[in-house]
Amino acid sequence: MEQAVLITPDRVNDKAAIADAFGRAAKTYDQHAEFQRDVGLRLLAQMPQDLTGKTVLDLGCGTGYFSLELIKRGATVICFDLSQQMLDAAKQRCGEMATYLQGDAEALPFENHSVDFAFSSLALQWCDDLSVPLRELRRVIKPLGSIYFSTLLDGSLNELKQAWSKIDSYQHVNQFISVNQVKIALAQSECHTHQLDLPTITVWYKTAFSLMRDLKGIGATHVGGRANGLTGRKALQRVEQEYQTNRNHQGLLPATYQVCLGVIHL
Repeated sequence: MEQAVLITPDRVNDKAAIADAFGRAAKTYDQHAEFQRDVGLRLLAQMPQDLTGKTVLDLGCGTGYFSLELIKRGATVICFDLSQQMLDAAKQRCGEMATYLQGDAEALPFENHSVDFAFSSLALQWCDDLSVPLRELRRVIKPLGSIYFSTLLDGSLNELKQAWSKIDSYQHVNQFISVNQVKIALAQSECHTHQLDLPTITVWYKTAFSLMRDLKGIGATHVGGRANGLTGRKALQRVEQEYQTNRNHQGLLPATYQVCLGVIHL
């Protein structure tokens, strides 16, 4: 029996806040998404080059960058996102070559075994329990189909987290799950045949403010459970100062991401 998902008012509000944050960033996303494109291209490289005749669900499609790449491979693409503004941006990019649906990864509006492949890059970390969207994806993917996903792991943006910890005790950076928690989610969702690649990717910046501007530019500003900490100009200047301890010999500052690239075969 499939596990029921309890949607509490807090969770509904949380998802609305996430959708709003990404919606506000729809127009600026592409100019701040170099890291997101890097991860997505690594994930795309795991997929078949020829997707002719295949239906692919792009879950968390954002502005449709990878939706278009999937279309170029011959796929029939379903663009799916929590944010209507992101879907509008995806439609501007892909036009009538794709279909567009707004919805929640934890309750996919598709029939059982109706999609050949799923592609989801850096979207599932916004779900409270990774096993829930994985279970939903397993349900909608056809037998012998595959799920391709990427998510962030514990240790991502640790430099920023450490810098903020010197300023106040509030949570300014999202918590990410461990590799072991990913494996537990895979087991709970009965996704037994899978492979994981775990690259560490470092993006270099001239200033910590540039990193924070990128995070804001892609809409990654919602921090679950955050209390009202200081985010004014003085606090940001102090974060910048603390972040300087990470500067390398070229004068650049690292933003380190721990990434999980997963392929699930059904």
